This record gives sequence, structure tokens and C-alpha cells, in this order.
Amino acid sequence: MSTYGRAAEESAFVRTYAVTRGRTKPRHLLALETVLEAGQGRPGPAQAEECEEILALCRERRRSVVELAGRLGRPVTAVKILVSDLLDADALVVPLTHPYADTCAGSGPSVQLLAAVTAGLKRKWPDAVAYSRAG
Repeated sequence: MSTYGRAAEESAFVRTYAVTRGRTKPRHLLALETVLEAGQGRPGPAQAEECEEILALCRERRRSVVELAGRLGRPVTAVKILVSDLLDADALVVPLTHPYADTCAGSGPSVQLLAAVTAGLKRKWPDAVAYSRAG
């Protein structure tokens, strides 16, 4: 690797370290596909300029963690740390969506889905005792 390439790589590492203030783990459990949208809060004055970029992107439309990382050109872990800060400040929120939005209103999960889950649980724990509803 050339001296220029190594310097650029080290500079990016130092910037990421500075942006996250040396933290290596986010406070919130976030998956790559976690969707975020802008909330009512505001980031603190000490938060990185990347936080403003994240907010601007999430104001346009809902974005996933991995999409934010790609847009910012930052490691996913660093973005998760920044997103955690923004969640704490209520500047970002994880929107709640109805889990069965594609089924009829009020119908819940399908019988087939429940049967598949039951079969999987029975395979995992064959000795489990079935719970009978008192009814």
C-alpha cells in the first residue's frame, strides 16, 4: 500500500474514533435492517456533523441503518453508535408498524404461520409439556 493510501486509511480510522468518542458499542440493539425516521428531539451540540447528515437523510424518508452507513461512507458500527445517540435524544425514532399489515384487519397471523411456529417449537423442545388453556 502506498504512503498516501495508508495515510488516508489512518485518517478515516481516526475520524471514526473521534466521531464515536472512542465508543465501540451502541447503547441500543440495532439490526442492519432497522428502519429509522426523524423524531421530535434534537441532537446535542457536541454530537458529530454526521448526526446532522443522518437526520437530514431520515427527514427525506425512512432509512435503514445499513443504508445510512452506505450513504455516509462510515462503518456500520460507528453509524449504530451515532444512531443510538440520536435515539436517546429523541431526534430519531424506530417507527412501529402493524406486524400483520398484509393480512385482513384484525385477523392476526395466519393458521399456517401458527402451525409452522408450533412445529418448529416441537422440534426444538420435543419434551415440552403443552399448555392447555383454561376456558
